[in-house]
Formats: sequence, C-alpha cells, structure tokens
Amino acid sequence: MSLFKYTALDKEGNERQGTIDAVNMDVAIAALQRRGLVLSGIDPAQSSSPLEMRINLFDRITNADIVMLSRQITTLFEAQVSALRAFRLLAAEARTPALGEKLTQISNDLQSGSSISAALARHHDVFSPFYVNMVRAGEESGKLDETFSFLADYLDRNYEITQKAKNALVYPAFILLTFAIVMILMMTLVIPQLADMLDQVGQDVPLYTKIVIGISAFFSRYLILLLILLAVGVAFLYRFSRTQRGSEVLSRARLDTPAIGGVYKKIYLSRIADNLSTMLKSGIQVLRGLEITGSVVGDKTYERVLAEAANDVKGGMPLSDALRKHPEMPGIVVAMIKIGEETGNMGKILETMSRFYRREVNNAIDTLVGLIEPFLIVLLALGVAVLLASVLLPIYNIASSF
Repeated sequence: MSLFKYTALDKEGNERQGTIDAVNMDVAIAALQRRGLVLSGIDPAQSSSPLEMRINLFDRITNADIVMLSRQITTLFEAQVSALRAFRLLAAEARTPALGEKLTQISNDLQSGSSISAALARHHDVFSPFYVNMVRAGEESGKLDETFSFLADYLDRNYEITQKAKNALVYPAFILLTFAIVMILMMTLVIPQLADMLDQVGQDVPLYTKIVIGISAFFSRYLILLLILLAVGVAFLYRFSRTQRGSEVLSRARLDTPAIGGVYKKIYLSRIADNLSTMLKSGIQVLRGLEITGSVVGDKTYERVLAEAANDVKGGMPLSDALRKHPEMPGIVVAMIKIGEETGNMGKILETMSRFYRREVNNAIDTLVGLIEPFLIVLLALGVAVLLASVLLPIYNIASSF
C-alpha cells in the first residue's frame, strides 16, 4: 500500500485535502471518486524522515484510546448528536494526532454519504472486523448507542485480561534478565581474575570450581559470538513468527507449554465466548460470528478451529458438534453450547462462559505468580551459592596454607 495526498472539491463545492492509502494512484483516484469528490490534484506522499518515523512510534493508537472513543460516541449518540458532528468533535479533541487524523478521515467519509461501519472499515489497522461488524449490526437495528457501549465494555474486559497476563510476566522476566546479566559479568570479569590468581599460586581447586572456571573461559572467549548468534536467532524467530507456518508452530508451542499454556487457553476461550456472546446479542448470525471471531482471536490454532467449525456449520452441522471434533475446545464448553442450542439462549450461555473463563484466568495467573516467585528465589539462591562457593573456598584454602 502507498500513501497519496489529494486536493478535491466535495458536492457542496468546498475544498478538501487529505491522504488515502491505495495500491496505486489509479485505485486511489477511483476510491476518491466513489466518495463523490472532484479531484484537482493527487500526488504520492513523501516518505517520512527518520525523525518523523521515530516520533510516529510514540503516536500510536492504543486499545485504551478505542475504549474511550467508544464511550464518548455512546454519550454523544445518547445526547442526539449526529454521527458527522460527533466524529468532528472527537477528531478535534483526540488524544494523539494519529487518532485525530483517523477520525477526521472518518468524518469526511460520513459527509460524503458513507455509513459509519463502511467508514470505520477503511481503517482496519485501528478497527478490527469484530468492531466494524458490531457497528454494522447496530446500524441495521437502530441501536448504535447501545452497540458502542457494548464495544467499550468488551474492549475494556479484553484489555484488562490481556494486561493482567502480560503484567504477570514482567516481574519474572526482569528478575531473570537481571540474574543473567549479573552471571555474565561474573563469568567474564570476576572469575577470570580468580583463575589467573589460582594459576599463579598453583593451588589445587575443587571440581565445581574447575567447572565454573571452564564456563567462564568459554564465555570470555566466545561472548561476542554468542551475542551475535543470539541476535540472529531472535531475528530469525521474529521473521519465522510472521509466516503462516511459523505462527502456527509458535501457537502450538505456546499452548503446549506447561502451566503457561493453560493460562493462554483460558484467555482465548474467554475471548471466543465474549466475542460470540456480544455479536449474537447484537443480532449477528452464528456463522458470521465464527468467521469474525476467528479473525480477531489472536491465535492461529484457535483461528483454524473456528474456521473449520464455521465450514461445518455452513454445511448444516450444529455448532456444538462442530466444536466437539477439536480437542482444543474443552468438553464443558461444548456441553454448554449444546444447552444454548437446545434452549435457544446461546448468547446468555456464552456470556456465562466468558465470565467463568475470566475468573479462571485471574485465578490461574495469581497461582502462577505465586509459584514463580519462590522458584525464582530458590534459583537465585542456588546461583549465588555456587558462585560464592567456587570463589571463596579456593581463596580460603590459599589463605589457610600460609
């Protein structure tokens, strides 16, 4: 995709300026003409300078911005403010320039006669297919204020559970990183000096001290090479994770990891139940709900499960039977969905499941953090004890020999 700057006249004869993403200039011109604009000029936008690119890294639209935006739209719609005026007001008061630019483009599309859902769909980097389809359902039912309120609550729940999982890993990651740095510094700076001193004295050292000295010599000799290999490995893993095959392999590895895999499964199951519940209550059909949920669930394994289930449902199979074929879906989930099918109350059943799995995620994370902390303490204690023993005991033996 390329970015093009344009100048045009709208239906009222007012001059409009802006930017548009398109594959090429012809596609950009056609898209602008469909909006009812008469072009007076269009040129490729100049590439951003390195400074601008660095600034744009901090000018991101976050999930919290979308939650706040949804709540503001709800309030404005409840106050009977028109959609065009609402988005104009929000664009003027946007927290970041990037969000303001997006809202300005949306309001321009609304002024050209576009629906809200179609205007939002043009910004797929900000508004997910789930978000757009929920808004489209709200337009069809005439309950846009309720729809944006649902979306704000949903995004809030999703953000809370995701952040809780991420924050639970921050402390262990920081401790392990600090421990690794300290160990590397000890192995490359302290232990080599001890080894030189022991060589000069000619003192016999214990086996574990010889092992530590050998590891230290390896790190001192090949540290640069190891860092290069680590950087190459990280780069390769990142590129591999961006491929279809790589994302599937990493998804399966993540779900199969002991302890952590169970937490991820509950997060995805909670997200699936929450998505489907919200869409069904908004009038979106089950088949379409499965397709949308698969695109936003955030995991390739569950994306495949939902895609295959959608194909089975399209062929006439009940949803519970379609999900029963996949071991990734727990039996309790299948049983609850079957009850929802039989009672005709699928949305309520899925909402109950979503709340259940949110509680399970919170409990699992609390338990995992409670287990990780003592494990890290023991690990750090053992590492320090081995280093101290390997350093102090030879020094003590040398001192006692005089």
